[in-house]
Amino acid sequence: MHITPYLFFNGRCAEAFTFYEKCLGAKIVAMITHAETPAAKDTPPDWQQKIIHGRLIVGDQMLMGSDVPPNQYHKPEGFSVTVSVDKPEDAERIHAALGDGGEVRMPIAETFWARRFGMVNDKFGISWMINCEKPMK
Repeated sequence: MHITPYLFFNGRCAEAFTFYEKCLGAKIVAMITHAETPAAKDTPPDWQQKIIHGRLIVGDQMLMGSDVPPNQYHKPEGFSVTVSVDKPEDAERIHAALGDGGEVRMPIAETFWARRFGMVNDKFGISWMINCEKPMK
């Protein structure tokens, strides 16, 4: 069994996934537009190139997402996507990259449980927690 986050965007899924690919050292493995599906005939012209399904691989994990029509879109809230890394410098780099153009909610710093921990809302409105745990004793 796997639990995979599925993110919804207000027309910026391709831009977000390209950004995440760069920030996280990930690989986009699917980016399907409405125009490429049987739904194309029922999709407005200005929505043909929007993403109906995207998939990104980060290590052995997956992140999926799509664009949601404006009349069905809801601002994401009540969750965070967590990135866990082994090295403090990776946590710092990812925190800075995801926070670029967004909002730093908690600067990256040492905590009682982590060598580095920080929180950002990226420029697409997605909440992220970046964590580099301390070794367990």
